[in-house]
Amino acid sequence: MSEHNGVLVLEDGSEFPGLLFGAPVSAATIRATSAEKKRDAGYGEAVFNTSLTGYQEILTDPSYYGQIVCMTAAHIGNTGVNGEDAESARAWCAGFVVHERCDRASNWRSEGELDAYLREHGIPGLSDVDTRALTLHLRSRGVSRGVILPASEKQHARALLEELPGFEGRDLIGEVTAREPYPWKKPATARFRVVAMDFGIKWNLLRSLERLDCAVEVVPARTPAAEILARKPDGVFLSNGPGDPSAAPYAADTVQQLIGQVPIFGVCMGHQILALASGARTYKLKFGHRGGNQPVIDRGTGHVEISSHNHGYAVDGTSLPDCIEVTHLNLNDRTIEGMALKGKDAFSVQYHPEACPGPHDSMALFDRFIALMQKGPRNNTR
Repeated sequence: MSEHNGVLVLEDGSEFPGLLFGAPVSAATIRATSAEKKRDAGYGEAVFNTSLTGYQEILTDPSYYGQIVCMTAAHIGNTGVNGEDAESARAWCAGFVVHERCDRASNWRSEGELDAYLREHGIPGLSDVDTRALTLHLRSRGVSRGVILPASEKQHARALLEELPGFEGRDLIGEVTAREPYPWKKPATARFRVVAMDFGIKWNLLRSLERLDCAVEVVPARTPAAEILARKPDGVFLSNGPGDPSAAPYAADTVQQLIGQVPIFGVCMGHQILALASGARTYKLKFGHRGGNQPVIDRGTGHVEISSHNHGYAVDGTSLPDCIEVTHLNLNDRTIEGMALKGKDAFSVQYHPEACPGPHDSMALFDRFIALMQKGPRNNTR
């Protein structure tokens, strides 16, 4: 068997063979990176993403921390990588699984190849995989922990999966959030001040606020409410992020203290944190929503948006207190996609309105946030 042969082994014993690329991986390196408690290279929850494009944005989205991402699109690597499409300062996922890897990029914006990019960021890849079979397996069995190994080391998979920690109840937000507050670049005309709570924030969310004349300061997830309010923001933005929202109770406690004090807009993880702060519960989806093609209906207007998703948890519709109004629903499985707090300037959506990658149907949600800040007490006294 060639040393380049590899395999993805899931915790139920299922094996999906392929060819290794990207960063080198072995049982020893998986144990070492897990011990560092900084990342899980080669070990993670196996999930699938149905996006046709935007693999660089996916790789650099902190919401994929701790996940081995299987792309359902047949060809990956066609457009290479570049310095403009990253959604954070590094790649975050634990592994990258594709059907056919393109060794040579063909795009005028390309500045490098996928294989070298994964090597640079320490992410192992597996190509020539039957990704259709893997996706069907995850859809029927649910997301599953797995390891990418050289085929010659697959006998170590069971021991690794038994000894490495699981992801439910693990505070992944605390592992990806900023360590110190930092300002995002100011627009030429800064009309609003926004504090963004960083649960694993994507840069295009910050760019979207910047384009609407917001001066944004990003703060770590554990920043106390009093410290956020002391910055005198016109609004607070709750970002996307990885993992189980109930594993970060400090975030919900902070948001609970902010409700009614300042306009709030939450997306993805921020949506779930706002729900927990309001008294609702969350639960783990069987295989999550990951891709740029989820249909969502606005219950107020009847309009349907095609939206970009990346989450494994959802708000439990049976747990909603009276203060929550459901504003959006997923047309595939009727999960809650948006909500607003009655009598408060606070709302959220489960999906990504900035959509990198994905469609731009939902950008108007940022305008709604701007409108709430415009009528807020600080702006009315200017």
